[in-house]
Amino acid sequence: YGNYKMNPPGRIIYTCFTSDFFLDEADKWRGECWQMIKQRRDVTFFIITKRIHRFAECIPDDWGDGYDNVHICCTCENQKAADFRLPIFLEAPIKQKSIICEPLLESIDLSSYLDKSIIKEVTVGGESGNEARVCNYDWVLDIRRQCIEAGIDFHFRQTGTRFIKDGKLYRIERKFQHSQSRKANIDIIH
Repeated sequence: YGNYKMNPPGRIIYTCFTSDFFLDEADKWRGECWQMIKQRRDVTFFIITKRIHRFAECIPDDWGDGYDNVHICCTCENQKAADFRLPIFLEAPIKQKSIICEPLLESIDLSSYLDKSIIKEVTVGGESGNEARVCNYDWVLDIRRQCIEAGIDFHFRQTGTRFIKDGKLYRIERKFQHSQSRKANIDIIH
């Protein structure tokens, strides 16, 4: 007891990846997690959430303008989610911010949210699984264009299971979804 097994200094800890760190059911243990995060300022805690609307009620009292070792990503799968979540996200006191459009379910206009002094990167990807909804490569390319215009890094993470390119629907096995996105060679790092 009293010891936490975590990555060595300088590494990234992907936090709560099978759930959502701001899930209300996590309220009872989140305080202990914040204590671990404070103790391990030598690593970066990477948190992805679709519950950014709960952020203000879930941070510790000493959060201030954010912890240096916490990188929070806000997800938005469609325009409705982007327009609800991203204004809250942009205003939240977080030092490292990225946007994740995954699963990307429709064309999204992020341009009014892409401030390179606030947003570090945008990641996009399709949905996996047998019941996956379609992801269109044109949507991916449009978000990439928006990121280029804003001077923000862009990462195409995965195609998803049902992927449309040049008007043709492809069914891509899970084991090939990341490699196929890498083959597109469209990532942008500024």
